[in-house]
Amino acid sequence: MVDVSAKPLSTRTAVASGRIALQKQTADLICKNKIAKGNVVATARIAGIHAAKQTAHLIPLCHTIPLSDVKVDIEVFDNGAEVRCVARTIAQTGVEMEALTGVAVALLTIYDMCKAVDNEMEISEVRLVTKEKRAVAAVYSSRRNSAKADDRRSRKKGRS
Repeated sequence: MVDVSAKPLSTRTAVASGRIALQKQTADLICKNKIAKGNVVATARIAGIHAAKQTAHLIPLCHTIPLSDVKVDIEVFDNGAEVRCVARTIAQTGVEMEALTGVAVALLTIYDMCKAVDNEMEISEVRLVTKEKRAVAAVYSSRRNSAKADDRRSRKKGRS
């Protein structure tokens, strides 16, 4: 494991995405909520969020970091589905592995739930789309300035 103790805290955001190719009939069944195992999109979303939270338990040298937000969005098309995961934290190390893990497990969940009706599914294009790092002081400063502006607007309304 890499020692990150000397690194300052930073707000970090990572976005990952991936695809699964599906037969048109499978995509239709998903959209109509007719897959025998249940609601594919809802289950895959929860699985992806849960997986992102468990990343350090799944990947041996990955740091345990406090996630402040994880969102998993799934869009189903005629020929497949796309999964997108956004993970956020304030930590000394990045959050890319959590976003990638969220995408991978959501895709695997779709595969598992649909394997009885589609033997041609293919998971592909799992990748990091973006990552961002900002100093914590910059975030708190912008929030503080925003709060001050809100306070000034409130006081002006009170005088009217």
